Amino acid sequence: MHIGIRLVAYGLLVAHSCSTPIVDSLAKRAALGDIATTGYATMNGGTTGGMGGQIVEVDTLEGYVAAVADDNPRTVVITGPITASTQVSVGSNKSIIGKNKNAKLTGVGMHILGKSNVIVRNLVISKVLAANGDGIWIQESTNVWVDHCEIFNDQEHSKDFYDGLVDVTRASDWVTISHTYFHDHDKGSLVGHSDKNAAQDTGHLHVTYHNNHWKNVYSRGPSLRFGTGHIYNSYFDHMFECVRPRKGAQVLVESNYFVGASKPIFGTDGYAVARDNDYTDSTNQNTAPLGNLTAVPYQYSLLGSANVVGAVLGEAGATLTF
Repeated sequence: MHIGIRLVAYGLLVAHSCSTPIVDSLAKRAALGDIATTGYATMNGGTTGGMGGQIVEVDTLEGYVAAVADDNPRTVVITGPITASTQVSVGSNKSIIGKNKNAKLTGVGMHILGKSNVIVRNLVISKVLAANGDGIWIQESTNVWVDHCEIFNDQEHSKDFYDGLVDVTRASDWVTISHTYFHDHDKGSLVGHSDKNAAQDTGHLHVTYHNNHWKNVYSRGPSLRFGTGHIYNSYFDHMFECVRPRKGAQVLVESNYFVGASKPIFGTDGYAVARDNDYTDSTNQNTAPLGNLTAVPYQYSLLGSANVVGAVLGEAGATLTF
């Protein structure tokens, strides 16, 4: 039976000391061996995904499921659209990469449960039913980098018809979500799934969100319980509830552009430090209590809130080629 797996002839991945910045807006080239170079995913030994393992191409659901199932290092390149109504479990030490704009997972959720060292890049993920989990569901897992993806559903159904776009729960840690386009959805990204899960979550849930575009998402941009969040260089385009620290969460929110937001930064039992954010046509700019997260343990560069829109538009989303 053909399951749509092809071992790519050019062999093993070569380690990269860093990613090369992508500056050509017409041909945003990236390398299969890129590793996480920003955010919390660089901590705890770093996030290298499938580096050093086989490179395989897949174009069917069966091939995709088989290629990501084990914990062996592997780069899985999705070369075409895959449509189903299911959730796919992803093993450790994987890079799952959309080869180009044709790499679309429709109705196919991704579940990273109890794993480590996973990279997800350049995929369009949409219409994942709540019964099949989230677009990307990260649980009890460490060192995950989600980059240059587009993740959306719609707002034509009830708020529980779909679940989260990217959720990070149950003591997951050292996660970076970057250059991703979230749009047309009710519940965006949840960090920490329950008020009652303090025993497991406290001291974990370190998540960085940067250079993302959020558009027409009602809430959770993100919502964080118990954890530590760094949100910077992002464009929040007509959301109702944006950044919400809860249950003691500490967030650093800087160099972002909010437009048409009812609650850009808010909360009563979580804490925020906000610096250089633009709140155009937004109300209740920052109502969260002042926090103590004033620095993070990695290097990063701020765009400045005045430059965010121009830098993020056209760059966020599945805009890479390999």
